[in-house]
Amino acid sequence: MPALWIAHVDVTDAEAYGRYAALAKKALTEHGGVFLARAARYVQMEGTERARHVVVRFPSLEAAEACYRSPAYQEALSHAKGASVRDLVIVEENGTP
Repeated sequence: MPALWIAHVDVTDAEAYGRYAALAKKALTEHGGVFLARAARYVQMEGTERARHVVVRFPSLEAAEACYRSPAYQEALSHAKGASVRDLVIVEENGTP
């Protein structure tokens, strides 16, 4: 069953976060990730507002988790730490309307 990787981000260091984004994109796509939304328009309805939102679909929850734990993504993540405030969740799609 497909899974969604959903990140809500405030960037505090654009240069370092740019390095993260370049490396992360490669790691995500290598694990079957497809970007559905990235820094698009949004309306904050509840909760903590973050300026950037990213949604990536993976073939499975396991593929998304493997991506996160991969050496390639961890290298990318080292550039985001200290350069952003982030919330990240991976949630399995259930196909039920």
